[in-house]
Amino acid sequence: MNRLTDTLDNLKKENKKALVAYLVAGDPNLETTIELMHLLVKSGVDVIEIGVPFTDPIAEGPIIQKAHDRALKNNVSLSSIFEMIDQFRKNDNKTPLVLMGYLNTFIFNKNLIEANKNDFVDSILVVDIPGELKLKDYGVYNPNINTISLISPTTKKNRIESIAKNSTGFVYYVTLRGVTGASNLDVDEIRNNVQEIKKHASVPTLAGFGIKSAEDAKLLSKCSDGVIIGSSIVQMIEESSKSKEFDRIEEYISDIKRAIS
Repeated sequence: MNRLTDTLDNLKKENKKALVAYLVAGDPNLETTIELMHLLVKSGVDVIEIGVPFTDPIAEGPIIQKAHDRALKNNVSLSSIFEMIDQFRKNDNKTPLVLMGYLNTFIFNKNLIEANKNDFVDSILVVDIPGELKLKDYGVYNPNINTISLISPTTKKNRIESIAKNSTGFVYYVTLRGVTGASNLDVDEIRNNVQEIKKHASVPTLAGFGIKSAEDAKLLSKCSDGVIIGSSIVQMIEESSKSKEFDRIEEYISDIKRAIS
């Protein structure tokens, strides 16, 4: 059993909600990303989602797009991200790590994924493939890395069952129409859609996109198995990247954790 499956199973047994935090690898640099990953865990994060920089991150809003651009200017690659993870694992071999990125990157670096040194990466979320498919369908396979599928408010009902059954890590429910960092959460719609997903999924359903406050997280955790926070963290990283004073992030994550507990 990999770390992600194990962690989510344990949280479910304890009747607790999962907190997933997203950051972009290499923003502002890889050394600081490692520090931030440890800070997130210290603050109460259960799972870390690592954004793999890409030239055209179509699912992302302006905040995360800019972070991708900054990381690419630092020549961050999937190879250097695996090296970064290697360093992180020297002090933390427990926290599940999810790579979130785009298909071309993973196909081009097929050897890294199939090797997955010491099984350091637990799951991969490929943003730009249909939810019914996995990397394996594109010739990239590692049996110890599970798959996360995306379902959104615009996903047709006749596809929800097949996508939910395809996911082996968790189902990522996109809480709104649009890109990361948008707002206007429709809690009733989210609740109904998550209930529909849960009829078919054998893994937890977590809610992400548009969650900005502890109140947002609290509301969504009531109808899901956990929440995913991204743009707010990435923006705080940008604002504090020069001073390297990330206390505000620690406080923010701690507030979110308390809200969903």
